[in-house]
Amino acid sequence: MEKEELKLYLRVDGSEEDSLITALQMSAEEYLTKEGINKDYTKELYKLAIKLLVVQWYEYRAVVLFENNCMHQLPYNLDAIITQLKKV
Repeated sequence: MEKEELKLYLRVDGSEEDSLITALQMSAEEYLTKEGINKDYTKELYKLAIKLLVVQWYEYRAVVLFENNCMHQLPYNLDAIITQLKKV
């Protein structure tokens, strides 16, 4: 996925955050790989999962939420996408 596509999704202008966005994309790819999902940018669902992970980590990079003594988990829609990608 091109960095520009991620920047558009994040609504980021300029190049100040480019290295962070690239690092977050690589981390998202690694996260999905460890979840048992093959890297496949031909699948729109895979690209959406990458975008959702990157935006989550970009927007909440310094925030950790705890509820009932548990760290806040990924949004439901991302969990559902990961489940669907594992079925393919």
